[in-house]
Amino acid sequence: MFDRLREDIAAIRERDPAARSAWEVVTCYPGLHAIVLHRFAHACWKAQWRWLGRFVSQVARFLTGIEIHPGATLGRRVFIDHGMGVVIGETAEIGDDCTIYQGVTLGGTSLTRGAKRHPTLERGVIVGAGAKVLGGFTIGADAKIGSNAVVVKPVPAGGTAVGNPARIVMPAVEKKRSDEPAKSGFCAYGITPNADDPVSLAIHGLIDHASTQTQRIDEIVAALERLGARVEALNAADGAALVDLKRLCTSMDGKTEERAASLDR
Repeated sequence: MFDRLREDIAAIRERDPAARSAWEVVTCYPGLHAIVLHRFAHACWKAQWRWLGRFVSQVARFLTGIEIHPGATLGRRVFIDHGMGVVIGETAEIGDDCTIYQGVTLGGTSLTRGAKRHPTLERGVIVGAGAKVLGGFTIGADAKIGSNAVVVKPVPAGGTAVGNPARIVMPAVEKKRSDEPAKSGFCAYGITPNADDPVSLAIHGLIDHASTQTQRIDEIVAALERLGARVEALNAADGAALVDLKRLCTSMDGKTEERAASLDR
């Protein structure tokens, strides 16, 4: 019991720079209080003392603002930062070294009694503030859930889920030199580099592409006019600009015949 408590304190001090001492963590961190009370409630639940387990979880909810069902399974060194409004369902499973921020819901969408209704978080998962993970699927090891994301499908190991509904962003593979020191993979609130919404990136890419195409068309028209071909934009009934290709071809053919004649001379 005390070994796990020491592990929890060390994990909190490692992931939260505001934690200045072990005593401060023990006395002032509701996430730690909720986890300690959950262990007692979970033991009661497993011993078939279901009402007592639920009562202890409600006491913990009243004291900390964190609601963890006594049937949920929590691993070692789980850190619930700030914690107000966190809800963890009955069949949820949280692996070692996971971090959960305030306002997170690990909920279920099925009403089938006894089924696996709530998500499983594998080792090292980070769930950002306000995120909702809904369903009996698995979030892979070291995955990250962005703040306010709504996740309704599995996330592969190492991936990042952002948006509503959440879309999966896989990190770019970076080459590391052998002399580079190892860096911690912890990212506060699940914020990682290159984790922009892929749909937003695609839209911006299309806008940039359209802008580039317009610029290239203007350059082509200017080059043709320097060669003596006049390109006129005709206004159609719907207001769209149309190019008179027939006139352009005739003009180009005339210029070609004039140049051929001059060369013959």
